[in-house]
Amino acid sequence: MNLYNLFVKPYETYTNLQIFLEAFATVFGILSVYFSIKKNIWVYPTGIISTLIYVYILFNFGLLGDCMINVYYTVMSIYGWVLWAKNSDDHVHVEVSWATKKEWLYGILLFALSLILVTVVYYYKPYIDNSFSMENISLGLYHLDWGNWLDVITTSVFLVGMWFMAKRRIENWVFWIIGDFICIPMMIYKGLGITSVQYLVFTIMAIQGYITWKKSLRKS
Repeated sequence: MNLYNLFVKPYETYTNLQIFLEAFATVFGILSVYFSIKKNIWVYPTGIISTLIYVYILFNFGLLGDCMINVYYTVMSIYGWVLWAKNSDDHVHVEVSWATKKEWLYGILLFALSLILVTVVYYYKPYIDNSFSMENISLGLYHLDWGNWLDVITTSVFLVGMWFMAKRRIENWVFWIIGDFICIPMMIYKGLGITSVQYLVFTIMAIQGYITWKKSLRKS
């Protein structure tokens, strides 16, 4: 399959508004990661704009897990915004640290609960797609393809990463790197070429963020 079929052809059926929204959300998503690398509180307002748009986009493309994680991102962005503001001397930048064992346990619990929750949502997906009616449908996981299963996994990975980021823990970048890398082929498969490029950029930026935060901790 050539690049045209991967990145251009899917957009032939999209409206101009859909293309614009995806591109707009991508730009603000990249800005959010940039500010995160810089430990700058603007990571949150730019991120909120991106995640709210992606809630709409992903719901329409049937990626319920990623849709839910973007709802979670929005809520956690508000929570993180408040935490970063309280722990910033100049109300812009923050200090970072490694996670404690207790925080890792919370992270593992969040991951497990997310796997269960998103799987349950997909179980009821036929009911949701049928306008919340049980008429002529059967519940189950039979309708999931490999993209949906990847969606379940990445949702859980990103949930933990977002929580660690709100806590200003360096480990958050490890989860972003893993999740972003997995999302590249998943978004191509779903016909979201612009978003797949975004996740490629995210992967590179997340590696840079991990290195930058580690260096910052050593200096402090």
